[in-house]
Amino acid sequence: MRFMPDKMIDEDLAEYGMKMAESADYAEIRLENVRGTYVTLSNSEIEGTSISESLGFSVRVMADGAMGFYSTNVVSREEIKKAVERAIKMASLQRRKGRIGLSDEKAWEDRWEVKEKEKTPGMEDIIDYLRSLDDTAKDGTLSRVFFYGGERTEKYYANTDGAHIHSVVPRHSLYYLITVGEGGKTEQMNREFGNAGGWEFVSKWKAGEKLSEDIKFLKKLLTEGKKPPEGTLDVVIGPYITGLIAHESCGHPFEADRIMGREAAQAGKSFINESMLGNAIGSECISVVDDPTIPNSYGYYKYDDEGVKAGKRYLIKNGVINEFLHNRETAFHFGRNSNAAARASAYDREPIVRMANTYIQPGDFSLEELIEGVERGVYMATFMEWNIDDRRYNQKYVGEEAYYIEKGELRHVVRHPALEITTPSFYSSVDAVGKELEFYPATCGKGEPMQGVPVFTGGGAVRLRNVRVR
Repeated sequence: MRFMPDKMIDEDLAEYGMKMAESADYAEIRLENVRGTYVTLSNSEIEGTSISESLGFSVRVMADGAMGFYSTNVVSREEIKKAVERAIKMASLQRRKGRIGLSDEKAWEDRWEVKEKEKTPGMEDIIDYLRSLDDTAKDGTLSRVFFYGGERTEKYYANTDGAHIHSVVPRHSLYYLITVGEGGKTEQMNREFGNAGGWEFVSKWKAGEKLSEDIKFLKKLLTEGKKPPEGTLDVVIGPYITGLIAHESCGHPFEADRIMGREAAQAGKSFINESMLGNAIGSECISVVDDPTIPNSYGYYKYDDEGVKAGKRYLIKNGVINEFLHNRETAFHFGRNSNAAARASAYDREPIVRMANTYIQPGDFSLEELIEGVERGVYMATFMEWNIDDRRYNQKYVGEEAYYIEKGELRHVVRHPALEITTPSFYSSVDAVGKELEFYPATCGKGEPMQGVPVFTGGGAVRLRNVRVR
């Protein structure tokens, strides 16, 4: 079965909603239609398949310095009128909590979509694709799980400032988890793949080749892995991990709603404060970028969910704290313009400050050159686990694919070296950044209720000097 035929969102309903909200200081409406296909295959057995469609809208209004939000999956003129009335009522109940405002932004009118060179195939073809991966892995694993998700999201956004934006974004994703055993011991590894675009990206992932490589490495880890060196030494970290670090220790604490101290359940906390803008936090070779506009990236968007046009954002620039992530509310608080970081995971969620594609900007060194400059250390290519505190300050990364470095050469596999470090120490310890740019898809979670949004992480590899490993 293929995706259902296009059913255009009724844009006239949005315009009707804006007319109904004329008494508010500001109002916006977001209509959304999501059609999805999902398949789970576990140990050669189909565990679940589904084809779904979700249609609904939300209204957000500002009145007398307070915000009200209302959403429903009943899409009609009557319900839109009711939604506006209820949102205004909710705003009136929030006034005692303090006045808010929105930054002045250009009102855009646009129609855009991510093109598909290859349309999503039928359910049987998707299952055949997962079975081909399962066939690749079945002889070398104890267990394996594959999950495919494909979605086509159509949105129409309008606000009383004059914005009118229609978008269509198809996305495909794949996740696998494998368990390999040898000599009574086991190791696990998982990977994600994802892009905005058509089915053509599924073949570009080369997931079968990556799967074979992962199985081969896990067997090598089980049979040849040695205890990692301990103490103070140099560490080279690949883009698979540096992207995660950029996301967790830079992207999240640079979210302005965290910095403002918004309730921790919705935004979380941050060790960063407004006075730190312009202060050095790392070496001059370190720049961390968040860019929603990377073509066909998993976190791609042209406008955020407040109608603000997206662009590249330098969070850290040459080691200096350069910019925070803002929506219109936080930008107003900081006296700035929004940099289009407002995202909602669905029509029934309020847009909050989010990342898109966060990465360490590539430098001038090849991976070989980074390793050649290490007398004694560890190269960590992938991680098996990680954790970070709620302020995004203290963190730990445990390597999965990792090797001992001696006199500038990779010697042998090491078993789960652990890097424990603070955010400023990490960025200050980097003395060189790799020139190869790599991206990895992920789903970023934040909010209460939880909102998961698609993102890329990645960047260049980095070399750290004189850090503790155990």
